[in-house]
Amino acid sequence: MIYKSFRPLAYVLRAPVAIIFIALLGGCSFFGGGPAKPQPTELQPVTGLVSARQIWATRVGAVNFPLEMGVSGNSVAVASSDGTVALLDAQTGRDVWRFALNTPLAAGVGNDGKLVAVVTKANEVVALQEGRELWRQKLGAQAFSAPFVAGLRVFVLAADRSVSAFDGQTGRKLWTQQRPNEPLVLRQSGVMLAVGDTLVVGLAGRLVGLNPSNGSVRWEAPVATPRGINDVERLVDLVGRVSRQGDIVCTRAFQASVGCVNAARGNLLWAKPANGIQGIDGDDRLLFGTEADGTVNAWRRTDGERAWSTDRLRYRSLTAPVVVGRSIAIGDFSGFIHLLSREDGSLLNRLPTDGSAIAATPVLVGSTLIAVTQNGGVYGFQPQ
Repeated sequence: MIYKSFRPLAYVLRAPVAIIFIALLGGCSFFGGGPAKPQPTELQPVTGLVSARQIWATRVGAVNFPLEMGVSGNSVAVASSDGTVALLDAQTGRDVWRFALNTPLAAGVGNDGKLVAVVTKANEVVALQEGRELWRQKLGAQAFSAPFVAGLRVFVLAADRSVSAFDGQTGRKLWTQQRPNEPLVLRQSGVMLAVGDTLVVGLAGRLVGLNPSNGSVRWEAPVATPRGINDVERLVDLVGRVSRQGDIVCTRAFQASVGCVNAARGNLLWAKPANGIQGIDGDDRLLFGTEADGTVNAWRRTDGERAWSTDRLRYRSLTAPVVVGRSIAIGDFSGFIHLLSREDGSLLNRLPTDGSAIAATPVLVGSTLIAVTQNGGVYGFQPQ
């Protein structure tokens, strides 16, 4: 059962002629009705055991798509559903530049510090530089993951499980790698990152290492294997964000497992069952993640054994966590950022925003923790 109060989870069902969207709203079934959703856990008073203060706030516009903030150096790229894209100075919150594409967005934002890329609902990847549109190219299928910008290229993971590479300055398509289709894919951010000279991508339940020059497959490592009696139960897409330490990439397979892969050798180190729908983060000892019911877990990075678990935020529609000093920061449906202890999950502080749901996993840029809300508020905090 999936409990998502304000950010309905959707699937893409591929038919021979069209792509059909099926939304699962809260705990309801496909055909309506269903049991009542559990009530979110009431928040208890908190004494700030770690200091954190808001240092700036700005706005970008309402966010109702799977936003990923693009971090590079001291900049962070954000975007709104209506196509406003902004590159912000993370220390001050001031615009480096801002541009209105005036077209609804489906995914974003990729950022390498110079080039910023998004995907529109019209199935176009658009690259921007210095506050102007540089190029746009039509995609063969819709994309829900932010483009990955690196090595003077823009990489796009599409809903048909294709990966395409474009020249960062001209938009010329360099290659496309097409993998076998599955009946369903998530309308949610997937996995793309660079490890050394390898482009690492989540395709179905596997991490796949690609040659970024031509798209050829270097290795595949299964994190989860489809099981169940129907297509929904068999869905095991890998979801962003991931936790990387050196060559070791740890990731989550949707409602199936968490696991770690050696991305230099292409082999699975371990995988453990886990029922989450958001990505994970971690440090050199532990991995942290939120389960579908709002339970927050920590696993040992070496072998995946459970280190601690807390249910103080159950049914609060949590984001993935981000490591912040001695804490992990997690957003919820009512606009709070919760700071939990990395050691035992105890509550260390709670930071308010505008009361609307946190729309993207918070990010840490230098010493600034940044959060974006569904109503379009962008907030910078200075945590301990």
